[in-house]
Amino acid sequence: MASLSPMMKQYFEMKKKYPDTILFFRLGDFYEMFYDDAKLVSRELDLTLTGRDCGQEERAPMCGVPFHSYETYLARLVAKGYKVAICEQMEDPALAKGLVKRDIIRVVTPGTVLESSMLDESRNNYISSVCVRGETAGVCFADISTGELYATSLHKNLEEQLQNELSRYSPSEILVNQAVLDFKKLPKFIHDRLCASVELLDEADFEQSEAEKKVLQQFQKDSLEQLQLDDKPELTSALGALFAYLKQTERTGVERIAAIQMYSGAQYMRLDLNTRRNLELTETMRSGEKRGSLLWVLDKTHTPMGKRLIRSWILQPLLSPAAISRRLNAVEELTEDSVLRDTIAEQLSGVHDLERVMSRVVYGSANGRELRALEGTARRLPPLRTALKNVQSQLLCKILEDMDPLDDIADLVDRAIVEEPPFSLREGGIIRSGFSEELDLLKGDMSSGRGVLAQIETREREKTGISKLKVGYNRVFGYYIEVPNAFKEKVPETYIRKQTLTNCERYITPELKQLEGRILGAHDKSVQLEHQLFEQVRKQIAGEMDRVQRTAVAVAQLDVLLSFAQVSVGHQYTRPIVDMSGKLELKDSRHPVVEALLEAPFVPNDVTLDKDQNRVAIITGPNMAGKSTYMRQAALITIMAQIGCFVPAASARVGITDAIFTRVGASDDLAAGQSTFMLEMVEVADILKNATPDSLIILDEIGRGTSTYDGMSIARAVVEYVADKKTLGAKTLFATHYHELTALENLLDGVKNYNIACKKHGDDITFLRRIVRGGADESYGIEVAKLAGVPNKVIQRAKRILAELNRNAPADKKSVRKAKPQLAEESMQLTLTPPGEKEALERLRSMDVNTLTPIECMNQLFELSKLVKGEK
Repeated sequence: MASLSPMMKQYFEMKKKYPDTILFFRLGDFYEMFYDDAKLVSRELDLTLTGRDCGQEERAPMCGVPFHSYETYLARLVAKGYKVAICEQMEDPALAKGLVKRDIIRVVTPGTVLESSMLDESRNNYISSVCVRGETAGVCFADISTGELYATSLHKNLEEQLQNELSRYSPSEILVNQAVLDFKKLPKFIHDRLCASVELLDEADFEQSEAEKKVLQQFQKDSLEQLQLDDKPELTSALGALFAYLKQTERTGVERIAAIQMYSGAQYMRLDLNTRRNLELTETMRSGEKRGSLLWVLDKTHTPMGKRLIRSWILQPLLSPAAISRRLNAVEELTEDSVLRDTIAEQLSGVHDLERVMSRVVYGSANGRELRALEGTARRLPPLRTALKNVQSQLLCKILEDMDPLDDIADLVDRAIVEEPPFSLREGGIIRSGFSEELDLLKGDMSSGRGVLAQIETREREKTGISKLKVGYNRVFGYYIEVPNAFKEKVPETYIRKQTLTNCERYITPELKQLEGRILGAHDKSVQLEHQLFEQVRKQIAGEMDRVQRTAVAVAQLDVLLSFAQVSVGHQYTRPIVDMSGKLELKDSRHPVVEALLEAPFVPNDVTLDKDQNRVAIITGPNMAGKSTYMRQAALITIMAQIGCFVPAASARVGITDAIFTRVGASDDLAAGQSTFMLEMVEVADILKNATPDSLIILDEIGRGTSTYDGMSIARAVVEYVADKKTLGAKTLFATHYHELTALENLLDGVKNYNIACKKHGDDITFLRRIVRGGADESYGIEVAKLAGVPNKVIQRAKRILAELNRNAPADKKSVRKAKPQLAEESMQLTLTPPGEKEALERLRSMDVNTLTPIECMNQLFELSKLVKGEK
């Protein structure tokens, strides 16, 4: 260490403070890395590894990234799970006496990113802290880029609840104590499903007394008393560990988090990870894209704050009819006033990310361009307030009240910052003329000095007769007089030679040296003063954090409500009735996503579910006919209603649903030793254990991963369990190919049969997409296989096998498949009705005229007439 250069000693001092990070060490226009850090970064980012003399015999391995574009490299390292410590120059190297002072200004981790280029403006970037104490757990989620902080306490079934809460917020980094890692499934869930970085902190970081100190440092005592944290020690520990970690990584600006928003499971509908994936709320299952999701349909927001908020609302439907009604009232008022919608949309289109810009202001990293963005956004607020001055709904009135015009901030920035500020503060030229008299004097000295230089150049040309003489500037030698070699004989003796070049000589004079000191002194002082003035402006704006944050929240809410209104008008949605009735009654409902994707008109359907006579709907019919679409649209409309949006239906009544559970599709988890059927049963078990009578359950093809009789038995037992009020009695949509289950309508109270109507013409099948009462008697599996392109030889062989199986099926099996036991007795009785009339009557009973075209109706009537007349 003694043989190291002073700069490398400084490097190792910084590295010693943060040994588990990659150290970005600022040297001039580069961030440099040395030794192991250099080797690591060179390998991970494919950078050239060089070396540097550092006072030892061997050169130190070194690689670097440009200061002006470091965010690109930083993002790649953080995405790979590395932590990066930023060691910045704390003074201008040109003004430093000796070694430049440096210090760690922040440590960048996946959950503490502030750079806008590294963040997705449409979603939050949460860091979570989890503390497990016995049978309780404290969980909090903070987004330091927006200042949001949410916290809750969990009790019982901790592993399952922790999975649900973590998946709800999807943090990029999670701070945990050892007890969290002791769970069997949770660590794997975090790694595989959330892909989050995990930081195991010492138990001392969660120690109660120390945690309380950290929390008290962040918030006032009276505000903490309102949150009643005294009886939630596990939550206090989680919060304390979070703030300690943020103070260590961010160093300054943690005060951006100014309030804790406590929440509980009683506020929001429960949507576990499977349900969010199956319903494709924010992204599609197959490609992970936004297009094709519910978010894609509803998101017509204009601001980054609105994009983040609408995602949050979709993932957290409300359980309070009053809160839902406030949103619906606001959406309704906006749908009825097209001029108001257009005015709001026009103003919102120019609004920047108030929340994240303000965070960078508070953390001291905002540059001049970001302050100008803040000013431009503030100019949009007065017109927005004017547009809202006559609104009537309670929520829009509250938004108007919370929306501060921020005139003083806009005026301050406009007076202080030039319209097109430079990227770096160290370049100068960022403060507008007239803002500081002292700065204007310095710039005047610089300007007049440059004028004198021009005069000197003209005078010296005339005096010496050297027509190509010029006065120039070099960062090493300062100002100089340059004379081409052809004119060297004319150079006066008073010129002092400073530099010899190939084609010319450079000289200085006492007058030029004196002028150089005046100009460069004024420049250095002006740059330093501009930096100080900018810091003062930024600090003054940071003091208005609460006003800006409140305004940002109001703007975000207005943006989402406007988006709901625009979508509702564009797609002809209707306002739902949301109450505590426990009913789900939809008239002519449509799937919001499928409808938006289809070029052809969507076939609407009714949905009727309640807690009494329509608890369970058993839906039969062929594959591809639309069973899954029908069930999903019922779930999506329920979610849309409870987030306060209009819904795709002619009319809708939605009783508050506390949770939606789905078991849809076939998948496996072979790495965990779970087959498709095993995973299906695990998900069914979770549903049956956690659903309540107020839940909505979507079950698609239960029991198909095992033998026919086993699967049918499990499917029937599940139907009986969910239908029985003594065991569950939840609203359930149950799609199945086990036609035998349709017999349950006559055996179980609250069970009703439905099927997907279709038409068969020989080997061809047409899906009519209509849900009708009654059970289907065929699956049309072979016809669907034909549609899928299975070779005709296979299709024909399948038909022969099916016919043989039907002939050899046991009598009791055949009777069960008909799902109408009484038919066996009816077939033994004599009848005086002519055969043709009986067949015509049966065809009329099974016919759904709503699914027939006019020409089909005429054909059917013609055939029925022939039957009754006995004509063949």
